[in-house]
Amino acid sequence: MRKLHVIIAAVLLYFSGGGDFCVSATTFTLVNKCKHAVWPAIQPSAGNPVLAKGGLHLLPHRAVSIPAPAGWSGRLWGRHGCSFDRTGKGSCATGDCGSGLFCNGAGGAPPATLAEFTLGTQDYYDVSLVDGYNLPIAIAPRRGTGKCTYAGCISDLNASCPPALQVKSKRGEVVACKSACFAFSTPQYCCTGSYGNPQTCRPTSYSRVFKNACPRAYSYAYDDPNSLATCAAADYLITFCPH
Repeated sequence: MRKLHVIIAAVLLYFSGGGDFCVSATTFTLVNKCKHAVWPAIQPSAGNPVLAKGGLHLLPHRAVSIPAPAGWSGRLWGRHGCSFDRTGKGSCATGDCGSGLFCNGAGGAPPATLAEFTLGTQDYYDVSLVDGYNLPIAIAPRRGTGKCTYAGCISDLNASCPPALQVKSKRGEVVACKSACFAFSTPQYCCTGSYGNPQTCRPTSYSRVFKNACPRAYSYAYDDPNSLATCAAADYLITFCPH
């Protein structure tokens, strides 16, 4: 059915005067391997459409596929500890977007583990801990060409989170780990001001905790460029709690 929709769109574009054309689309498949429910959220970059109303409910061991148009860019993350009524009103313990179940383009409150994408002739993708961590996430490209490497943070950073960065539930459980920037708001940790370039903004004791636990994710703004992955003509499997 997806292929039929793409073909129809291509024919319409051609006969509307497009002449030479190239039509492509990408499918994000979200899988929840956590023992608990996850409420994935999606925020497009400026000028891009909102996918799946920006939010959904994903039970344990379930999956959902979401199509994205060619050239789409944005970020996805998992919300945890959510409670919504039948109208979608409510909130989440981590990653809350402030707009209920359907984020409709709103971003999530840090700390949250982010899966970031820029789709094009060559796709760029990464998992970022720059806004902190709440859930393990892995990105695996499917049927693509090029390097197409894995990206992600599969470790339980909440278990090794330094005390100064911990976010705890009412029961005292660590449910998220702040970034040093979010916790302390200093130029050194946020890579701003005189620290606003890769020469002066260097790893810190806090970012090293993140990097040691998750070497295939960005731990701070000017982290190892190898944390950014590339692929072409791929679909993407995004797994929450992959192990």
